[in-house]
Amino acid sequence: MWKTILKRVLVMIPQIFLLSVIIFILAKMMPGDPLTGAITPQTDPAQIAHLRQEYGLNDPWWIQYWHWLINLFHGDLGQSYSYKRAVTGLIGERAVNTFWLSLLTLIIVYAIAIPLGVIAGRYEGSKRDKAIQLYSYVGLSLPSFVFFLFGIWLFGYVLNWFPTTGSVSLSANGGLAVMLSQLRHMILPAILAGVLGTSSIILYLRSGVIDNTSEDFVRTARSKGVPEKVVFNRHILRNSILPIAAFMGNSITGLLGGSIFVETIFSYPGMGQLFVNSIAGRDYSVITALTLLFGLLALLGNLLSDIIMSIVDPRIRIE
Repeated sequence: MWKTILKRVLVMIPQIFLLSVIIFILAKMMPGDPLTGAITPQTDPAQIAHLRQEYGLNDPWWIQYWHWLINLFHGDLGQSYSYKRAVTGLIGERAVNTFWLSLLTLIIVYAIAIPLGVIAGRYEGSKRDKAIQLYSYVGLSLPSFVFFLFGIWLFGYVLNWFPTTGSVSLSANGGLAVMLSQLRHMILPAILAGVLGTSSIILYLRSGVIDNTSEDFVRTARSKGVPEKVVFNRHILRNSILPIAAFMGNSITGLLGGSIFVETIFSYPGMGQLFVNSIAGRDYSVITALTLLFGLLALLGNLLSDIIMSIVDPRIRIE
């Protein structure tokens, strides 16, 4: 398996290079440049022209890409035009916020989805199964932004249980107070995103349990007198979990990708909100760095999913 993983990693190198070229070209094709928003009737055109020359914005795109690539190998992702600071440090700060919010969301998703999916599949046709299916279908059909805005209105303004913006209160002093404030700011977006993200996993797991219940190996185990609990845990549930494992790798690497919807609606200072603000401000250095990072995470997620599936079921080998 290790040889296969090494081969996959080597194949990812040209994929990442091609991805970086495409991302850089698309970013340069955006109308305007980072200095466009700074132009006012009082702005001196000569000063803007000097800044464009200083930043290398007048160079052909391949020269700009070459300079960006050389700096990338030295760990330098450039300077943010909007935030006036190093892109590496800016993304690092936002990545920490996104990671903890996404981790809490992921825990909530699987803590809800796996038990409900198992119950729905094991007791097919019962009232519990029908109630869980109704919950799943409502979750799939409900627009996420409507659900988030309703949650903000109910829990943030009507009940006033949780804050609705930011990642920490300005009044929090001391390490413990800051940590508790950060946790309180994460609870509402994590719960709302977690509840909304359970529907597909529940339906996948329910279908897997129902399908595997009628398989030959299950009937054989029962005919041999194997206890029903053992049959379910070792044969039905283990095989039903494979569809979940198929995209679990992308869920894990998605911890750093964040959620654009959640972070934008809650004004949460994570990578998703940073990405949206960078596009609006034509901050090319941040856009290219984030998009390349998201692409790299997607490639790693696919590889990690294959590894997880091979661990869950040793019969599966990644090729």
